[in-house]
Amino acid sequence: MTKHETPVAKNDTINVTFEDLTHDGAGVAKVNGYPIFVPRALPDEEAEIKIIKVKKNFAIGRLINVTKESSNRTKPPCPIFKRCGGCQLQHLSYEGQLEYKQKHVKDVLARIGGLPDVPVHETLGMEDPWRYRNKAQVPVGERGGHIIAGFYAERSHEIVDMPNCVIQHEENDKVVQLVKGLAKKYGIRAYDEKKHKGTLRHIVTRHGKTSGELMVVLVTRGKELPNKKNLVDDIRENLPHVTSIVQNINPKRTNVIFGEKTEVLWGEDVIYDSIGDIRFAISPRSFYQVNPSQTKVLYDKALEYADLSGSETVIDAYCGIGTISLFLAQKAKKVLGVEVVPEAIKDAKNNAKLNGLTNTDFVVGEAEKVMPWWSAQGVRPEVVVVDPPRKGCDEELLEAIVNMKPERVVYVSCNPATLARDLKYLDEHGYETKEVQPVDMFPQTTHVECVAQLVLKS
Repeated sequence: MTKHETPVAKNDTINVTFEDLTHDGAGVAKVNGYPIFVPRALPDEEAEIKIIKVKKNFAIGRLINVTKESSNRTKPPCPIFKRCGGCQLQHLSYEGQLEYKQKHVKDVLARIGGLPDVPVHETLGMEDPWRYRNKAQVPVGERGGHIIAGFYAERSHEIVDMPNCVIQHEENDKVVQLVKGLAKKYGIRAYDEKKHKGTLRHIVTRHGKTSGELMVVLVTRGKELPNKKNLVDDIRENLPHVTSIVQNINPKRTNVIFGEKTEVLWGEDVIYDSIGDIRFAISPRSFYQVNPSQTKVLYDKALEYADLSGSETVIDAYCGIGTISLFLAQKAKKVLGVEVVPEAIKDAKNNAKLNGLTNTDFVVGEAEKVMPWWSAQGVRPEVVVVDPPRKGCDEELLEAIVNMKPERVVYVSCNPATLARDLKYLDEHGYETKEVQPVDMFPQTTHVECVAQLVLKS
């Protein structure tokens, strides 16, 4: 084999043994050290596969026949699992999923972070890993003159019509099916993203786990929504728990779901939910974790790692609507939260008021710019908590943390790869990662949240 040849060619049918899973849940087999990625294959399985794509450094295959099954293989309960891009791991037993997530975190900490000796605990899972999502954001389309709604097929913008979803709360399923039927009844056309025509773009629904309250958001291309009053009346009649019906207008040619303008069609502009003892008001566009019972597990661990006695000042960078800040405020002397989204800060202030917490202060801005300003004002936090988006922390922010020298840093992460990168930076600048706790916020998918505890090296 010459330098540029690969050991397999497109359309080859070969027998392989799988040895691992990728970060997005595909099985990994190797031929002469050359990796082949095959969706829905599992480690220790032997299978016949067909090569469908060949690149210089890897190939992609399709499973034809599994000749030796993993003891962790299970039958997915969802009839559209193979077509829908919403879940990746329904074919893997739940115990297997938790082990896979722990191993994935360990691997990236060693490979990207250069931290092979940091203890990574067993993943904290759910007793019942189904029907946990309190929020659905479902794109709407048309096929053969019928309204369809569901998640996109993997790596595409093709909507897979979904009668129900086994990881969504049942109320969310009811909303999606009802709105689909009402759109047909009242002649409301689905949005066509190629032609930028039609009305209904997304059905978004939020359910309060502890309150039972329900919010329905209709995302439309323009202000026009045919038969608006009848539509609202029918939703209210069919959904006894609905407390908020909202229209969001998004006129842009974009993949972003929400537009800037939101109008309440009926009821309240927020719904309420609680995590532990803290109550939250949730508006249509506010970020709120989709799995409230596991969010409590995650935040309890963050609180444990913050190790608060009541005398500390805590900074919560990327504070959002104040979810973690308010948890911390129960045990800290003072919590300062910073977030770039103005609406989120407004929600955070309201949520602090809602819970009677007066030891918080929330400001709008970029954490990497606000923190040096706080530092110049003489703020010396004992603890800094970060919960960044998937891209992780900006280096400027990490630099600001290092300059402030808090005794402890608690890093909440939704992406193990960027967590590992940032822990490496902090390790090189005076912080030791004591331990990492993975938490399964999204069963049946490859996503895993983590909480890491870091302490200032003496």
